[in-house]
Order: sequence, then C-alpha cells, then structure tokens
Amino acid sequence: MNETATFGGGCFWCLDAAFRQLKGVDQSVSGYAGGQRPNPTYEQVCAGVTGHAEVIQITFNPADISYRDLLGAFFTIHDPTTKDRQGGDVGTQYRSVIFFHSPEQEATAKDVMAELEREKVWDDPVVTELVPYTAFHAAEGYHQDYFTKNPYQAYCQAVVAPKVSKMRKAYFDRLVGA
Repeated sequence: MNETATFGGGCFWCLDAAFRQLKGVDQSVSGYAGGQRPNPTYEQVCAGVTGHAEVIQITFNPADISYRDLLGAFFTIHDPTTKDRQGGDVGTQYRSVIFFHSPEQEATAKDVMAELEREKVWDDPVVTELVPYTAFHAAEGYHQDYFTKNPYQAYCQAVVAPKVSKMRKAYFDRLVGA
C-alpha cells in the first residue's frame, strides 16, 4: 500500500526532478503547503504573502523505498542549515520543512535529524521545520515535471541539474532503471 510524503527544500522544481529518479517513488507533484490562504497561486506564494512553502508531495511504495530513505535523499539534495533560503532563492516559501503525515513519520524524521546533528554532517545546525501535514495545493500545470520539460532553461541548468546529479550519485543503486 502506497504512502505519502511532503517535503519543502527550496524550489520545488529541484526536489521534484531529483525524487523522480528514485525507484519506489510512484508520483511526485509540485505544490504548496503550510500556509493560510486556500488555493494559492504561484505568484502569491513567490511574493511571500500566503505563508506556504514550495513543496513536493510524493506517493511512494514503502516496499521499494522507505520513508527513512526518502529523508536521506531529502537531506542530500538541499541545505537544511539555512533558514528560509536555498542558494539564491530567499523567503519563507523556500524554507526547509517536513510535513509529516503520521506519528511514525514524525518519529522517523526526528530520529534522522538527531542523527544528522550527532554526526555533525554540517557545520551549522539543522533548521528544518517538522510540522503536521494539513493541506496540499498542487501547483499550476506548467510546474509539474518542470525539469524534464525544460532541461535547457538557464535555472534548470545552473540549479536543478546539479541537484539531480547529486541524487544520482548518492543513490545510484536506487535509481529508476538501475
């Protein structure tokens, strides 16, 4: 039986492109979560007026990939030590956040973040928010699978492609088609 995971770690194009590479991820949808306005638009979220984060919502098969493994991938492809930013993307809409869907997901995320802190993976502390999932709003159609549709767009080349490459190197044995 499939499960759902919802992560925010900067631009949703980056997360979506990277997670689509993994076996067991059946679907990835770019969207918005964690805000106050119902049915926000991309322009509203980018303006920082809704409180939403750009996120991806993943449907995955836990028999093929565990939630812990998804968290490992999540922490591999973004910087969880910068509050409200990823590289040049700045604002609360780009925050590092995990929206947990169950007590088990919450416990696993807490455990993984504690391990990262103990192991001193980064020089700075992890500032990833861990909050209960409440609602998800799918982004506009042109944002879905953006990297596949626009691989030569400048942002995709400069920002998305390196994150996809990092995912492919770190999770080579778990890639679709591997």
